[in-house]
Amino acid sequence: MALNGIDLTIYQGEAVGIIGSNGAGKSTLLKLLSKVTAPTEGEIDIYGRIASMLEVSTCFNGELTGRENVYMNGAILGMTKQEIDAKMEQIIEFSEVRDFIDTPVKRYSSGMFVKLAFSVAAHLDSEIMIMDEVLAVGDMAFQKKCLTKMREAAKEDGRTVLYVSHNMNTIRQLCDRCIVLDKGKVVFEGEVEEAIELYLGDAKEKLIHNDFTVRKYDPWITADIRINYLNVINESNDIQFGEKLSFSLEYDCIKSVKKLCFRATVLSPDRSAVGTTESLPVECVGGESYKRCYELDVSQVAPGDYIMQIVAFEPDNLGNQIRHDYVPKAVGFTIYTRNQLNNFVWNHNAWGHHVIPEWKETK
Repeated sequence: MALNGIDLTIYQGEAVGIIGSNGAGKSTLLKLLSKVTAPTEGEIDIYGRIASMLEVSTCFNGELTGRENVYMNGAILGMTKQEIDAKMEQIIEFSEVRDFIDTPVKRYSSGMFVKLAFSVAAHLDSEIMIMDEVLAVGDMAFQKKCLTKMREAAKEDGRTVLYVSHNMNTIRQLCDRCIVLDKGKVVFEGEVEEAIELYLGDAKEKLIHNDFTVRKYDPWITADIRINYLNVINESNDIQFGEKLSFSLEYDCIKSVKKLCFRATVLSPDRSAVGTTESLPVECVGGESYKRCYELDVSQVAPGDYIMQIVAFEPDNLGNQIRHDYVPKAVGFTIYTRNQLNNFVWNHNAWGHHVIPEWKETK
């Protein structure tokens, strides 16, 4: 069952985020609320008109021009031609596709399609906005403009916004409340930060000895190098601010590699990259097993929880990288400080993940 036992109440003027892994039922839920499809059982009570933006291909008719699609969407919402005319200039201005508004939308790029589709959903008279993660197609400036518009719709206009995204930063910026779906069921409903922590919590594998011998290899790697174990050499995965993370890697070389390098990327729990570093190249002989020790300098990374992912790769003569293995969650670790004043907690959202050394006065 795509959805099972969903029981939700969403109030007018709320901006509610819906998060969960792929296949959790997020898009199915939005399609039910948008009346694209009907539930096999149960009831959905909706008070107000809905403007939805689910998939790029479901918003418009490709044979019609941008202007004609605006009229069609407004008619579906029950608006008259005069009402749509009054909104048309705002829609065109916001969408940034004025030069192509009378061109069939099948000629649009995916970014242009999304810009006009969002502009239509945001400006036509509806009490409820339902947005699936289609803003990822647009450029950064337009994403920022869309988030601002959705915040205004909820805070100032009293419209209800439902927003699905895998980008936790946009969830934080927009939503007042968050719902976590897992395997078609609601596993959490409440504060945004608690929801994000629950959703991402399983990513931090805080183990001293990490075994990767039993796993599925990604199709885009050669698997000529197979990382088997990562062992933390520190006393624990909890290290003090200013210290370094020491660990060993054990791996098998299936086919000889002349210049094997490892790339480690440190990620925050919301999957944003904190920093990346690479090892010096080494030669590996096919059929041999290796164990090498490394030290990762995280001494200036701010206190908090982190994940490290590892890629084994070989640079070729053209400057490309041949990827031999990839471990997305190699190890999790926590950086803390003993000098916390009044339970001071580093604010990652406001200050970032890197501690810049103290100011030095110059003459």
